Amino acid sequence: MLSRVADNLYWMARYLERTENLARLVDASASLMLDLPQRLSPGWQPLITITGNQQQYAEFARGDYSEKAVVKFVVAEPKNSGSMLVSIARAREIARTVRDILPRAVWEQINELHLYVGEHAVEAAGKRTRHGFLEHVIECTQRLTGMLEGIVSEGDALSFLTLGRNIERADMTSRTVDVRSAAMMAAANLEELRPFESVLWMSVLRSLSGYQMYRLTTRERVHGAGVVRYLLADEHFPRACVCCLRRVGDVLHRLPNSAPLLRRVARMRRAIHHTQFETLGQGELHEFIDRLQLSLARTNDELARVYFVGHNAPSATVTPIRVA
Repeated sequence: MLSRVADNLYWMARYLERTENLARLVDASASLMLDLPQRLSPGWQPLITITGNQQQYAEFARGDYSEKAVVKFVVAEPKNSGSMLVSIARAREIARTVRDILPRAVWEQINELHLYVGEHAVEAAGKRTRHGFLEHVIECTQRLTGMLEGIVSEGDALSFLTLGRNIERADMTSRTVDVRSAAMMAAANLEELRPFESVLWMSVLRSLSGYQMYRLTTRERVHGAGVVRYLLADEHFPRACVCCLRRVGDVLHRLPNSAPLLRRVARMRRAIHHTQFETLGQGELHEFIDRLQLSLARTNDELARVYFVGHNAPSATVTPIRVA
């Protein structure tokens, strides 16, 4: 396979996964606002922090962290390189260039989703229409994931699609855990918020569609340390970091010249497994996730160096999060 084609497939998978992740984050955040008293609401600023666009948003909105401004920026802002609108547009453009090696149904589904987001993105700003719009986006991207897994022949094309999807997932999961846990642990010191602690952690799980699987797997109440461990270290939940890294390793074993990448992935998995999350303070947890995100970024760079000669894609992982 040409390195240019491998590069395109890798990034198409990342953009599709990013589109779905953004839809989940906005939907879960809106639900959380309804579950908490207004005076205790974390607001919409954490969405900007999770996506890593603080500097760009500061220039765009000049301190306006209202619901309308944040949702528009994350979902429908064409000047935001990480918005849902831009992500699906980039995925569609890449799909157009590799139509000859993808099933026709995949191209048609991506094109349909691109048209839908372009025409209906404004609905995300309305409280009555937001959930329906986001739910449709999630369903379409999940259908695409099923198509790619179900009708694309095993080989190099599927390998680079799988790499892109799982590196994007691991990055977004780590960001969500970092930002949300910072808010939760700070809130745990406020007596007023203690009755809502479980609600806050359930929101973290729901933003990654992990609530039911968490309950089935752990069979324990929802609490901070348990949620952090589950989302970072569970081997079987598809959006947990370790599970994503295991899938990346499985693909790399089938690719040539992958030994350095396999060692890096193995180091990340060992670091997560050997960490006692129950004993970490917020500063230590943030430092750990910061290192994990840097390692994911370096994994992306190493993939580009080994397989994507002359790649022109933007940085896979934006600057690691800084949480005050």
